[in-house]
Amino acid sequence: MLKRINTIDSEIKNDLFVIPNNEKINVAVELILANEKLVFQIQEQKKRDSELIVITNQLAFQNQEKQKLSAKLIIAEKEIGHQNKEKEKRASELLIANKELAFQNLEKEKRATELIIANKKLIFQNQEKEKRAAELILANKNLVFQNQEKEKRAAELIIANKELAFQNQEKEKRAAELIIANKNLEFQNQEKEKRAIQLLNAISELNIAEEYQKEYIIGLEKLMFMTSHKLRQPVTNILGISFLLDQSSNSKQEIKDYLEYIKQSAITLDTFTTELTFFIHTLKQKEKN
Repeated sequence: MLKRINTIDSEIKNDLFVIPNNEKINVAVELILANEKLVFQIQEQKKRDSELIVITNQLAFQNQEKQKLSAKLIIAEKEIGHQNKEKEKRASELLIANKELAFQNLEKEKRATELIIANKKLIFQNQEKEKRAAELILANKNLVFQNQEKEKRAAELIIANKELAFQNQEKEKRAAELIIANKNLEFQNQEKEKRAIQLLNAISELNIAEEYQKEYIIGLEKLMFMTSHKLRQPVTNILGISFLLDQSSNSKQEIKDYLEYIKQSAITLDTFTTELTFFIHTLKQKEKN
């Protein structure tokens, strides 16, 4: 380009020799100005070429970055699709979990209702137990009274035996008076036989009463044992399991197991109540007989 400009300058100088001086000066000035403009334009074009190269490089770099971003965008879209699928799975699992939680709440309410009914039954049974305890106290008082009566009868028998021995001694003394006192003696013998029969009957009744007393005491002891052991065991189990249910760290399976244990204890308690009722009824029948 510079060679071309120098060639143009030499041509202009050659032309100046055939042009008048004033016009030569004007043309020379215009040519110089045009030459300077042309040099300036060439320099500006070089700058634009340099800038164009830089812009081209930047554009290539931007295209590479754009390709990288496109690849990242494709990966991100795949990840978003995968995350959406996982989100749908989690949503379905959450629906199933909510259904299970609702079912467990219903079961929990049922168990709470059963516990309330069991507590009412237990309160009723405790009231019945108190009634039976009061009846046992009255029975013990009756037994004490019967023992006292038995002791009185025994004392009377001792006195009667002493009197009988004294009468025998008097009978020996009055042997000489047997003929005269025969009628009186026969009468006394008759009375003695009557008293002997009465004494035998009294002894028989006392023996029967003593046997009944022994059986009654054994029955009371058995009743107290059943009440203090068989009744207390399921009640203690229910209280212990209720305490465990109050713990917030229980799992679902543990709560289910605890409820099963409470159910088994309640069944045991109901069975024992039936046995206790039958036993008390049998004891009363023996008392009537």
